[in-house]
Amino acid sequence: MSPSSPSGRDVLRESVGGQRGRVALSALLGSGHQIGEALVPALIGIVIDRAVTRSDSGALVLWLTVLAVVYVGLALSFRFGAWAGELAAVQAEHTLRVTLVRRVLHPGGGAEEGRLPGGLANIATEDAKRVGAVNMALMSGISALVGIVTCAVVLLRTSITLGLVVLLGTPVLLWLGHLLSKPLEARSEAEQERAAHASAVAADLVTGLRVLKGIGGESAAIARYRTTSRDSLRATLRAARAQAFQSGTVLTLTGCLIAAVALVGGRLAAQGSITLGQLVSAVGLALFLLGPLEVLAWVNAELAQGRASAARIAEVLATAPAVTAGGAPLPQPVRGAVRLRALSHGGLRDVDLDIAPGELLGVVATDPADAADLLRCLSRRADPDTGSVDLDGVPLRDLDPAEIRTVMLVAEHDADLFEGTVHGNVTAAAPGSGDPERAMAAAGVVQVTGTLPDGARTAVSERGRSLSGGQRQRVALARALAADRPVLVVHDPTTAVDAVTEARIASGIREIRRGRTTVLVTTSPALLSVTDRVVLVHAGRVTDTAPHAELVRRHETYRAAVLA
Repeated sequence: MSPSSPSGRDVLRESVGGQRGRVALSALLGSGHQIGEALVPALIGIVIDRAVTRSDSGALVLWLTVLAVVYVGLALSFRFGAWAGELAAVQAEHTLRVTLVRRVLHPGGGAEEGRLPGGLANIATEDAKRVGAVNMALMSGISALVGIVTCAVVLLRTSITLGLVVLLGTPVLLWLGHLLSKPLEARSEAEQERAAHASAVAADLVTGLRVLKGIGGESAAIARYRTTSRDSLRATLRAARAQAFQSGTVLTLTGCLIAAVALVGGRLAAQGSITLGQLVSAVGLALFLLGPLEVLAWVNAELAQGRASAARIAEVLATAPAVTAGGAPLPQPVRGAVRLRALSHGGLRDVDLDIAPGELLGVVATDPADAADLLRCLSRRADPDTGSVDLDGVPLRDLDPAEIRTVMLVAEHDADLFEGTVHGNVTAAAPGSGDPERAMAAAGVVQVTGTLPDGARTAVSERGRSLSGGQRQRVALARALAADRPVLVVHDPTTAVDAVTEARIASGIREIRRGRTTVLVTTSPALLSVTDRVVLVHAGRVTDTAPHAELVRRHETYRAAVLA
């Protein structure tokens, strides 16, 4: 982690700092509520001493009116203070969630490496919520401390001994509560890690449910999730036991403090040092202390959980981008000349390749891993280990990844659809001047929409699961074509469609991409037959390049890869 990377403390500080005004307002109103609560026992004691014991009806009405006003004030303070605190918590949670999503979607990537999507979703929801709740906890903690100080001041005015019992006992309770929060923090972090992993595994299993059923792997998947879920349950129970132990211990110590105040007050009343009304006030204030001290125990638990969640959020935010933005401008205009020079990455070794502007090029990789490595470099999701990829003479590593994707689109084989409509998916990346209807026709989506109840306006479920595999592929291909980028790289776009439809799509791609640089990474003979030439990548190296028909005639490895 670099010195400028955020830590858990930084995340907490920014979360609170961003809502400083609301937290201050909620703390002020909450303090007013606590002061009012602390004044109630004192006012009851005054009513007893000045009205009840003297049978003074006028004084009784006066002090009961004062008591009623205090009640109204503390009720309103609580209502608006809680509203402001909750708003600060929700706003901080929202800000953190947006920041996390922005980091995950950053063109430089990197945040998703080593993390399942469900785990990232858990961090963006549960952890963000816990960190946001720190704002509410701070408001409650400040208010509770004000209530305790008010109680101590009232008791000091009644009896210095009673005041000292509260003033000396409260810091000890706070210190013990802080010590008890340490194991809770560690166990809370473990709980969140396990819960995130369980969520990620569940999301992974749901995504691949159809495949699991097809291969009869339901029992193995259930066993895997059961093990993960049990681990999560054990971590949750450990955290719950730690929280219960902390709360129980603090509550016991709080009871001891209240008992001490009541005992000292009773002895003072028996000695005649304080009046009956003051004794009632002292006992009432001792009982009142239970509320603020319980709040402080809760605040300690919330801060412990907030620190654990903040550390998890900071870990994601501090993840270094997989690629960094260069300072070179995009070529203007983009002609679409792509050049690979001595490129080595993953399984690829010293790949040299020139793609002319407007060329329709086929790439056949005998090893699917080599195709994946090539796509990672072309999309700049990773930079080559050695060598370079140039666009119109400018190395991609010198360009901003976000700018690259405005002129160069790499459509992955497993691209997902979005929840919405067929037409909405096709136009998701299309500029305002694009021609989605032409793209839909080229990708064979017109035939798909003709069988759907609402045509192109038919609703598509999450990840396109309401469509068949071939229908999803055609909609995803239409989306890539409708984007109308100067350079388009498509990976196996027709593996789930029939041969007749595949041939029509091949012709449609050639027609709609005429004059634009297009790379088809595939082993489909129908697609390769419409390309200008094909590059064969075998054992990580470019071993031959020629038109499809010629490679079929002269190259045994090519025939095995394409015609097998």
